Amino acid sequence: MRRYSESEPVDAVVVGTGAGGAPLIARLSAAGLRVVALEAGRQWDPVQEFATDELSQAKLFWSDERLSAGADPVAFGNNNSGVGVGGSTLHYTAYVPRPQPDDFRLYTECGVGEDWPIEHRELEPYYDELERLLGVSGPTPYPWGPPRAPYPLPPLPLNGAARLMQRGCEVLGIRTSPAANAALSAPYFQEGIGWRPACTNRGFCQAGCSTGAKGSADVTFIPLALKAGAELRAESFATRLIIDRGKQVSGVVYVHKGREHHQACHAVFLCAGAIETPRLLLLNGLGNGSGQVGRNFMAHTGVQLWGQFEEDVRPYKGIPGGLISEDTHRPAGVDFAGGYLLQSIGVMPVTYDSQLARGLGLWGSALQQHMLGYNHTAGINILGECLPYAHNYMELSNELDGRGLPKPRVHFTNGVNERRLTDHAVTLMREVWACAGARDAWVFPRNAHVIGTCRMGKDSARAVVDSEGRAFDVPNLYISDNSTFPSALSANPALTIMALALRTADCFLKRRRRMEV
Repeated sequence: MRRYSESEPVDAVVVGTGAGGAPLIARLSAAGLRVVALEAGRQWDPVQEFATDELSQAKLFWSDERLSAGADPVAFGNNNSGVGVGGSTLHYTAYVPRPQPDDFRLYTECGVGEDWPIEHRELEPYYDELERLLGVSGPTPYPWGPPRAPYPLPPLPLNGAARLMQRGCEVLGIRTSPAANAALSAPYFQEGIGWRPACTNRGFCQAGCSTGAKGSADVTFIPLALKAGAELRAESFATRLIIDRGKQVSGVVYVHKGREHHQACHAVFLCAGAIETPRLLLLNGLGNGSGQVGRNFMAHTGVQLWGQFEEDVRPYKGIPGGLISEDTHRPAGVDFAGGYLLQSIGVMPVTYDSQLARGLGLWGSALQQHMLGYNHTAGINILGECLPYAHNYMELSNELDGRGLPKPRVHFTNGVNERRLTDHAVTLMREVWACAGARDAWVFPRNAHVIGTCRMGKDSARAVVDSEGRAFDVPNLYISDNSTFPSALSANPALTIMALALRTADCFLKRRRRMEV
């Protein structure tokens, strides 16, 4: 691997190697730029270190303490972020539906929330490119949304929960489809990456994929970046951005194995996620002329419904999100804005056990008795809209972490819109599960993903970055992660984070070429 001098400026430093950072690193290095990537976590060896064992997955979660406040405090760690080369894509479940065009026009369509400064059509070529590169398995045609390119691979097999959801939805006249997943239903070859094997359907996606069948950044974008000449520095935690007299970033300070280093650069891309990116900006007092850094925090509505069935479900088997319905994307006659998608879900035993304890208050013999029915358990859940509110935000606390830095504190309370949407979804899911034959159905309240703390927009007084991801206050500072989302989108964020990253890289390269002419 190439090693760049710390004192000689490289073209770009990218902080974070997940869904936002890895595509940028690959794109910029492929264009011939000198790129240094900083990753707080380790570079894992999937074959040796990703066991089909739920307890072993804890090493992939961001475990630094984050303080959670508000009426609905958000759970962190495994719920939202990852650590290691590949970031949260190491433990995401590879669920990659596209958002719909009206997701980007929430305010125009519904009169609340925020519109995006770009349109869906601007990301379509990037969605196509990503689905080919990742090797997404999915149905052709896809029943919802505008016409689109076929998925490169056919759908993965439907597991027990997916077949039960399909049964219940058929009774109610709800359309369903195999879901799009960034996991290979057949061996797949990609130039610059080589062959990746098909998914073995063992269902432990959150524990890390040991075979490379899942389209995580460590087996897709990172190999491409390294072959193009990028330098990857793992276990390197960025703490400070150096600003020159021209109010541009001239370097990044990071800590590696207890020693402080300084990498000189011409541009910086922050891709550390919706908590660590605004945290770094607030620690450095940068990019906050609008006062919006850390503001507009969102977390998808993600309520789950569990039940037990006569059938032998084996909820640990198969891709966790096997079936989808978008018939509820914009439901008619409702008292809330936006909508949600409905999906089947698998669950690993320790995770389910902990949800029983927290959700139903079961413990001891009662918990053991319930867990005897684990193999007959199946779930469905939603991924729904969450509006940006002034009362939901991230700030720096007075409490210091192990590095001596202020811990982030996140305030979150679901609004009336989120509560109404969740009530609608729970009613519908209960009907689906009743028609599928569930007994003892119970609800686990939940918000998923962290979104929106460095909003993108057209107005520098109301946003942190422009439509290219470029900071209004610092012209050579870019942000490319889930923090820039103006609205939550009623779709899982990973694919859109990657698409925005590729678009930001292309915009940066075009701007750079114009300056060189």
